[in-house]
Amino acid sequence: MMNSPICEMLDIEFPLLAFSHCRDVVAAVSKAGGMGVFGAVNLSPDRLREELDWIDKNCGGKPYGIDLIVPNKFEGKGEKRTASDIAAALPEQHKAFAAHILEDHDVDASGLDESRGISSNFANNMQAEGAASSLEAAFEYPIKLVANALGVPPPIMLELGKKHGVPVAALVGAKEHAIAQVHAGVDILVVAGGEAGGHCGEVSTMVLVPEIARGLEAIGADTPILAAGGITTGEQMAAAMAMGAAGAWCGSVWLTTAEAETNPVVKEKMLAATSRDTVRSRSRTGKPSRQLRSPWTDAWEAEDAPKPLPMPLQSLISEPALRQIDKLSQGGHEGAKSLATYWVGQGVGLMNQSMSAGDVVQQFKEEFAAAYERLAGAIGG
Repeated sequence: MMNSPICEMLDIEFPLLAFSHCRDVVAAVSKAGGMGVFGAVNLSPDRLREELDWIDKNCGGKPYGIDLIVPNKFEGKGEKRTASDIAAALPEQHKAFAAHILEDHDVDASGLDESRGISSNFANNMQAEGAASSLEAAFEYPIKLVANALGVPPPIMLELGKKHGVPVAALVGAKEHAIAQVHAGVDILVVAGGEAGGHCGEVSTMVLVPEIARGLEAIGADTPILAAGGITTGEQMAAAMAMGAAGAWCGSVWLTTAEAETNPVVKEKMLAATSRDTVRSRSRTGKPSRQLRSPWTDAWEAEDAPKPLPMPLQSLISEPALRQIDKLSQGGHEGAKSLATYWVGQGVGLMNQSMSAGDVVQQFKEEFAAAYERLAGAIGG
């Protein structure tokens, strides 16, 4: 076990945490000495139980966790709204724009309205009540971490974490947010720079990690930091830990692994991409998130594009269209293949070889050790 407060807190060998929506990746990373964290925001409690059943049977008894998104601010927060109510609030302009992008690439846009209710789990789970139901299901299993994105975790998450002795982590993209999370009682800070895939802020990881580390020191807080955002190698992990992090949180690097359920078309795009082939945009969820650039993302960034809707309304515009794109692209449809995209960070430029998730963990360990030796050699010189 490495000498890191993260390893001690989570009972893991190596302080590398893997965020993934794929249960195979979660189990493989945990078995390899890191810790898999399962993204559960889109799942009903029953579906979450099915996934955690599988992870629990396939992780070799190693620790694993779950990740939810319960933002402090979003459209309809605190209101009792059905999926139909939410869908009815979608402007025709936005629905027509999404359909137009598909039609321009010979993709059938019929049926998008009918499929918009499928995303209702996402909207429900972002409410504190929906998150509570997911947490109740998750705590039926020996999870060792609960993480929340997009704000201070709801009180129920912090209360249940303390009740079950499970650390609660929160993602932050600014120093003031980190301080607020510490005062709220969060156990681990995932400090995510703007290079990150998915939801991210504007400040780079290289600046944000030491800024928050110094901010915590100034208030006498010893909350451990996991560095996130563009980290795909052990050298980067070592650099982050040299700046004050206690480990790394990675999401993008697992998307091209053998176990990942990433659309094979998108996986090939990622393996060929450079670090400049991503865009940070509100067009997918309504909040800024980084994704692989394609004609789909370009269309939403054009001057004549409608302004993205607040979360979760924008997701109900985008996700049905993107599911249709994914399905057709895997069947060889050229227009859909061109449009295909997914969340990924700028570290995609370093992701040019497909490996198993366990091999990625091993490579991180070897690269980390080599970087440490280089630093030790520099000091010795």
